[in-house]
Amino acid sequence: MQRLKISNISRYFNDLRALSQHRTSSSVTDDLCNQVLVEGKANSRMAILNRPSALNALNTNMGAKLNKLFKAWENDPNIGFVSMKGSGRAFCAGGDIVSLYHFMNQGKLEECKDFFRTLYSFIYLLGTHLKPHVAILNGVTMGGGAGVSIPGTFRVACGKTVFATPETLIGFHPDAGASFYLSHLPGHLGEFLALTGAKLNGAEMMACGLATHYSVSEKLPLIEEELGKLVTDDPSVIEACLEKYSDLVYPDKNSVIHRIDIVDKCFGLDTVEEIIDSLESEASLINDPWCGSTLRLLKEASPLSLKVSLRSIREGRFQTFDECLVREYRMSLQGVSRLISGDFYEGVRARMVDRDIAPKVPFHLSLPKGEGLCLLPR
Repeated sequence: MQRLKISNISRYFNDLRALSQHRTSSSVTDDLCNQVLVEGKANSRMAILNRPSALNALNTNMGAKLNKLFKAWENDPNIGFVSMKGSGRAFCAGGDIVSLYHFMNQGKLEECKDFFRTLYSFIYLLGTHLKPHVAILNGVTMGGGAGVSIPGTFRVACGKTVFATPETLIGFHPDAGASFYLSHLPGHLGEFLALTGAKLNGAEMMACGLATHYSVSEKLPLIEEELGKLVTDDPSVIEACLEKYSDLVYPDKNSVIHRIDIVDKCFGLDTVEEIIDSLESEASLINDPWCGSTLRLLKEASPLSLKVSLRSIREGRFQTFDECLVREYRMSLQGVSRLISGDFYEGVRARMVDRDIAPKVPFHLSLPKGEGLCLLPR
């Protein structure tokens, strides 16, 4: 992985900001029925996330359609397995947070609740689906995009795959099941990813278990063609098909995967303050730009979000998948209500709406040790 820099995450938000300018006009002309397309195969069905102008960001309509499709496919004896991919250069960049911002701005909290309830319901359905599921991660896979892929049976990463959970940078918390799957990564890699929003490429996803298979991008059409010919509901048969086109790949020497010892040493500590102090101490002892880059990412994030996210990952380590989703749902509703904190609203405004990259206080205020935990349900 290339050296982690703030600009990496900023570039992600810059892409979304540029695209968000078109959302108002495109929402009028977009056919809601075409935001999720379906391809029928011999014994399978593929859902295609189809909002390429918005990096396939998920909205309530898409969540509702995915729920309807996957429930029908689960009950159809003629369908052996299901799959999902995205249109354009992204699998899915996450939830449509610009629309959420406008809902909050208009006081439409019921619409916010419906958004989270619909998407989280689909994520639970995916994680408990009775039929094998293949997610083809053909590009950006961030936030909610990871939520609608990682709970499935197989995740195929490629050279264009970019994974991240950058929610702390907009005053939110890694959600959509993230507190479950991040907490089960090796060591304390989950805490690192949750707090910093750092990116992983396809090779790194394979190395830590977020992806089950890796293929060069040029092979993805071959994989889709081969899957389309299968008549099976046997996961081992599907896996053999994916293995046929898999490539052996290793993270490069600069990857965080090769720094797991220092990640565990720093991000295994009890508090955000201790994590930052430990990183600063490491930065003074070793000549590794990674420490400085990681510190800058942490200092760009909402202090409240860092604290809430750290505890969320720690609690997720001892909870079931459905318990994590229920807790995250309650946390998300706290975030959009602005009763305790307006960090999410201000974070989206600063990075996605007004684009001044200057969140107003109290977004950057330091919090005393232990504060911020009231966002987590008891």
